[in-house]
Amino acid sequence: MSSKIDHQLFSAHEHALEHEPCPQCSGELHIKHGKHGPFLGCNQYPSCDYIKPLHQNDGHIVKELGVPCPECGSELVLRQGRYGMFIGCSGYPSCHYIQSTEAEKPESGPQQKITCPECKKGHLVERKTRFGKTFYACDNYPKCKFAVNSPPIIGECEKCHFPLLIEKKVASGVKLQCADRKCHHNQP
Repeated sequence: MSSKIDHQLFSAHEHALEHEPCPQCSGELHIKHGKHGPFLGCNQYPSCDYIKPLHQNDGHIVKELGVPCPECGSELVLRQGRYGMFIGCSGYPSCHYIQSTEAEKPESGPQQKITCPECKKGHLVERKTRFGKTFYACDNYPKCKFAVNSPPIIGECEKCHFPLLIEKKVASGVKLQCADRKCHHNQP
């Protein structure tokens, strides 16, 4: 049983946009592939350098909020970036104001400010990875790269005397563990 594969089906989507005119020089836009993914590029390159990304993860504006920026007074906008939604100033790049879309939750994360045990200058704050997983890191980043994956608890390890413990959830309940990666001693 032999079957023929129609290779035109795989390349048909690439030809669907081929006849869109370039807004800079009236050439034709073609799908090109670069290190950041596919994009539309002018067929008159290098005399015309117009490109248009096909993926919208570049901080494009989703909605205008009608609220003034606390730093420069321009309007705040909701943007979609590569790590999710965020609120930023419409005056970017001259103003770099950004705030998270999530409201501060007093019931989650550290209840009081916990001083970073590594640099002793910053405080541990709750952060999220681009996949939505919560971790706790020093707000003095990038000078200090201390981070833990579990909620931090003020306390001292009885074995190595590291000044921070973490809360670990296990089947038998919650236990405290040393936050030092070299120790991880379970506290009684």
